[in-house]
Amino acid sequence: MDRQIGKYALKKMLGEGAFGKVYLALDTFSGADVALKVLDIKVIPGAQEVERALDQFINEASLAGQLAHPHIVSILEAVIGDDSGHIAMEYVPGGNLARFTRPESLLPIEDVIQIAFKSCGALDYAFRQGIVHRDIKPANILVADGTNIKVADFGAALLKRAQATPGELVGSPPYMSPEQIGGGLLTQHSDMFAMGVVLYELLTGRLPFTASSIKELFRKITEDTPLAPSVLRPSVSPKLDPVILKILSKRPGDRYPTWADLALEIAQVGKLSVYARAVPDSEKFRVLRDSSIFEKSNDAQVWELVHASRWTVLPPGTVILREDEPGESLFLLAQGQAKVTKRDRLLDTINAGECFGEMAYIQGGAVPRQATVQSMTEVLTAEFDTAALARMSDSCQAQFARGLLRTLVDRLSLADARISQAT
Repeated sequence: MDRQIGKYALKKMLGEGAFGKVYLALDTFSGADVALKVLDIKVIPGAQEVERALDQFINEASLAGQLAHPHIVSILEAVIGDDSGHIAMEYVPGGNLARFTRPESLLPIEDVIQIAFKSCGALDYAFRQGIVHRDIKPANILVADGTNIKVADFGAALLKRAQATPGELVGSPPYMSPEQIGGGLLTQHSDMFAMGVVLYELLTGRLPFTASSIKELFRKITEDTPLAPSVLRPSVSPKLDPVILKILSKRPGDRYPTWADLALEIAQVGKLSVYARAVPDSEKFRVLRDSSIFEKSNDAQVWELVHASRWTVLPPGTVILREDEPGESLFLLAQGQAKVTKRDRLLDTINAGECFGEMAYIQGGAVPRQATVQSMTEVLTAEFDTAALARMSDSCQAQFARGLLRTLVDRLSLADARISQAT
């Protein structure tokens, strides 16, 4: 496309809505692809619609640079004029979840569980910033790759500095909560209800509430109880049914108290053995979150660590590191026990939650290993190579380094105590 808006060269149109268009564009300054949402007031009929469009556009633009989470689309820049404007956002190439809500193209149930877990983390983060999304639906959850998703489109969001207009209905009718329909106070529980509708669709290929008119749809949302997902798709675990139905409770107080409570329940239902070939991201997150090394890291930083790591299950007797051989990875022992030897002499044991191979990270590249590390039991390891760690945000790297420093201080203190006892 031979057109440029500001510093953005338009490449192709990605989508079109009531208030404008979204383009794939090139940031001519950085050379990066972005998704450029362009507002064109001239194509919007009616003064009331124009005012609504401007309000939503300004709402989303105000969040530029504020939402830093691996599972929320980053808003990079916003420019608003008298009758036009544009918002540059992170480009997410994998489309959205809408195509996975059709019966013929449903995702594996394990993937839906991982998407649910990550969505909970993103919406919990947003709520702690004082934001209720108000328009959670499959089209507003983008796919980066695999089960890595990004929550998008915060134009309809209710921000802590603003109050909803009495009687105002914002959102997409099939995903509205009973309190949203009734004009009640909106909290994270309203987004939670909408997320329940999304998960129901992803699991069954059907909406929990359908009707031939908006009035009848709203009646069903406020009064009817949907069928359990496993009735419509027998491969859905019956243990998942009460979770989904609880999210879809009519009263906000009957849903989960917080996003964290819901995420924990979803992780428990979908938990795979750590000895399974594939370790789900929710299990990786839990292990890293519980590690003392990362106890000062926030959830967004822990997610960065999940994405920067490789996880492996190893049988007893496997050599993980061999002395004198070069290596550039740092490891965390997520489960099991390993021994450390040098010249076949036992130096120490490593337990779950402890790291090893840290000299490669400290020295910034491949170094000869000082000792051999061998699994004593079946173990689960998380491996971080120096290149992956270098790509993390500065704040995440800083917390990682502090956690590692605390570990090394503890080891030195233990070594001093042993020397003192020996002498």
